[in-house]
Amino acid sequence: MQRASILCSSNPIPSFPPTSHRLVAPLQNRRAESVSSPLRLPLTRLHNYRFALPPLHSTEIVETAETESGFTKVGYISNVHGLEGEIRVKPSTDFPELRFSKPGKRWLRQQISGRETVQEVELVEGRGHPGQKSWILRLRGIETVDEARQLIGSTLLVREEDRPQLEEGELYTRDLVGMRVILKETGEPVGNVVNVFNSGASDLLQVMLDTTLDILDSTGKPRPTGTRLSGHLVWIPFVKEIVPNVDVQRNEMLITPPKGLLELNLRFDERSKKERRQLEWKERKKMQKRLIAAKKKLSEMEQKHVFDGLRFGEKAQRSLLADQIVGVNSKLLQQALENVEILSKRWNVTEMVSALKAKEKTSTLEISEECLVSSASKYKLGTHFHLQEKGVDLISKGKVAIALVVNDSGNLQEPQLACNPDHENSDSTEKSVSPFLQTSLCDDQRFIKMEDRASVPLVLVCSAQEIQPLRMHFSENDYFGFVPEKVWFLEEEKLPVVSKAVEAEKKHKILMKSPWEILQSPVGSGGIFSLLSSNNIPESLGEMGVEYIEVCSTNPGYAGVNPLLLGFVNSWKSDVGIQIFKGRKDFDEGFDIIFSTSFMKKLTKQINKLQFYATPKQNLHVELVDKEWVDVTPISPNSYELGCTIYSSLKASSFDKLCIMEVTE
Repeated sequence: MQRASILCSSNPIPSFPPTSHRLVAPLQNRRAESVSSPLRLPLTRLHNYRFALPPLHSTEIVETAETESGFTKVGYISNVHGLEGEIRVKPSTDFPELRFSKPGKRWLRQQISGRETVQEVELVEGRGHPGQKSWILRLRGIETVDEARQLIGSTLLVREEDRPQLEEGELYTRDLVGMRVILKETGEPVGNVVNVFNSGASDLLQVMLDTTLDILDSTGKPRPTGTRLSGHLVWIPFVKEIVPNVDVQRNEMLITPPKGLLELNLRFDERSKKERRQLEWKERKKMQKRLIAAKKKLSEMEQKHVFDGLRFGEKAQRSLLADQIVGVNSKLLQQALENVEILSKRWNVTEMVSALKAKEKTSTLEISEECLVSSASKYKLGTHFHLQEKGVDLISKGKVAIALVVNDSGNLQEPQLACNPDHENSDSTEKSVSPFLQTSLCDDQRFIKMEDRASVPLVLVCSAQEIQPLRMHFSENDYFGFVPEKVWFLEEEKLPVVSKAVEAEKKHKILMKSPWEILQSPVGSGGIFSLLSSNNIPESLGEMGVEYIEVCSTNPGYAGVNPLLLGFVNSWKSDVGIQIFKGRKDFDEGFDIIFSTSFMKKLTKQINKLQFYATPKQNLHVELVDKEWVDVTPISPNSYELGCTIYSSLKASSFDKLCIMEVTE
């Protein structure tokens, strides 16, 4: 099976002098359409094949087909090269050698006086430029830099019929777009594939539903006659169990979706067309106001350069940047930058915990690891058995909520798959979820007893690309006994990556991944507080009668409710209780902390008490210089990634309201 080459942005940055790659700013000719790639897919066995996203969102090599015009897009001209009329091309094809080194006819698509034109050109020669992930081409008749500069932003095309012939049983992913989707069991039409995306863990088909499809509403009842399906779009994982048959000749695929998959995230809209238009108009106005407010805040922080991309590119690209500007947590960013100016090193959690243990006012409990399970015997717990009983009682009465932070060490994200084109992905969404998390969800001894799960609210925090697979995993397993209305899926908090301050200016600039994308990095475990606050979760939990919120990571020894710690916190009437393992120093790698709901409400309103740290990193980024976008490749750490540990919240608690449970082997 042949797969596309994948360029991983996680590769180490080579040590060579800083280089810059200029891209002319007016990129109106570049399209932001999200269409499919030409990866080869054996029909005899369907896996989670990797489909391509647009250049702004993916580093995969793809080849896009413009079927309506009879041309196939293979790249775009990003810059000139040298002084003899050569051009530099960013490829969007899986066959760069064929497209850029073999002389012959090619076509250029350009915008001239507001009109799109396609003209024939002749490729004389071409060679690769690995350092810039681009190709250098010479076209006949283009002899000077000025002539070459006129082509910047143009799209390079080949004829549709010139696409390489695939072997029997293989197809281009673009051939999936437009296919009819049919329920294998009943033969009922579901809809048509309108797009294919790679979600990071698995590939997803975006399907526009057939209006006649008979599906249930959120209550499990048939939808009312004449009810409109809002959006008409659903996601279907392209895996063997769900899409067992693909028939290219008949242009259709058969699916066997698990219960609830088609209804997932589907809303029924009974409003009239006029009402829907009015609502859409209000939403646009609301978005405009939010954008104006966000721009004002960033302007006050002297970050106006972030808005440069709003003047260039396609509508979709500008919308992407607008969404990211609105999504910046400027209050958190401001605080983090202030901390960077004050502190020169990362906050030492180990030293802080040791200091807390030494305080006379801090309550400390030492237990063995075998006492952690909720079914631990009275004999093992000894004099602490009453604490276990108290914790179990609080859980059964719905007084506790769990916030589970699915982190890298929990292995939910598997970035090595994205960097290994020869690695076969799994055939199930289960494989995209951490084995440890799966085991925990099915283990009512270490996580939460099945009979108590209906009473326990659950918050799951993970990366953006893992939210959808995690939702599906829960949907496919009846939410593992939890009540769907009491389960939240939240995207981890991120902050922009900023430049290291220049001594003369002492200012940190937000770095741009592309003209329309802000370079961002996860905040870390301390981001849970702003997430809970922005989603109003502490208040919602308080209304449910929840008295404690347990925040833990997906690490062995941590994930799941901790009745012993809960009983300990309740008995001492503490605001905060933490579990640590004796002798371990990797507190940031795993954590289990219980907060009283009242203290959590107070803490989410006092985010300024959290302590941030800055980690020096090398990061590629782009800058606008003299109306041209420049790719900057550093040779040493040039930026700060801003982070915060959950343990910094302990500084907001008084010593007599804090307790520590230390686990021994």
